[in-house]
Amino acid sequence: MDDIELRQLRCLVAIVDEGTFTDAAIALGVSQAAVSRTLAALERALGVRLLRRTSREVTPTATGLRVVAQARRVLSDVADLVEEAASGHTRLRIGYAWSAVGRHTVAFQRRWTAAHPGVDLHLVRVNTASAGLGEGACDLAVVRRPLPDRRFDTAIVGLERRLCAMAADDPLAWRRSVRLADLAGRILLVDRRTGTTTPELWPPDARPAVEETHDVDDWLTVIAAGRGIGVTAESTANQYPRPGVVYRPVRDAEPVAVRLAWWRDDPHPALQAVLELLSELYRTA
Repeated sequence: MDDIELRQLRCLVAIVDEGTFTDAAIALGVSQAAVSRTLAALERALGVRLLRRTSREVTPTATGLRVVAQARRVLSDVADLVEEAASGHTRLRIGYAWSAVGRHTVAFQRRWTAAHPGVDLHLVRVNTASAGLGEGACDLAVVRRPLPDRRFDTAIVGLERRLCAMAADDPLAWRRSVRLADLAGRILLVDRRTGTTTPELWPPDARPAVEETHDVDDWLTVIAAGRGIGVTAESTANQYPRPGVVYRPVRDAEPVAVRLAWWRDDPHPALQAVLELLSELYRTA
């Protein structure tokens, strides 16, 4: 395997595509003799004959056809790899678990596009603790609880109120706000992977019962049916209005810190610009 080089695969594909050694040499910008040597080296490394050569044409052998097909895939994968490595300056993927940046999401997208037209912004929902950062699904991530993983750095860009989500016909729905004590006897729906609220928000002797959920849509469906309540960051209400569900501020609960996370040893080139824009949006709200 160490004897096989990308230039040899490119040479093989060029010969098949162009039809002759001469035309392949022209396409590759090398001499015909170099094409012959490169192909011979590939056939020696593989231990098989790849092409049939006559005075008039060059055709792949049966093995050659299979190798050419695989070579095309390898070259395509390498091209994708190079594009991915270079795309940091032209593409920005920001992950989030439940909600992006709430009511600031549209303004963030529009202002980013206006200020950085050469960097395509993509928001990606990934329901993991790092909102896709650790999985390679994004370049930066919006998270709403600390990340203990030392591979990542984070910075707080803003704060959001904590709201209670409940069924529209819940006895508490008529109130303008609620207290934690009002919720102590309820079933609290939590997402332990990414959620911002756990029973520890309540005093030890007044904690609600807990039922786990794993996705914001499931969470809202159970709440709308009156089978439980949720306590979440304000951004959830902004991004997920749902018929049959109302959101009320929890006036004695601490706010939720909104953090931007990135790889400690490989920050995206746009990191500082994103930090500044998100901080401004939250500060001026």
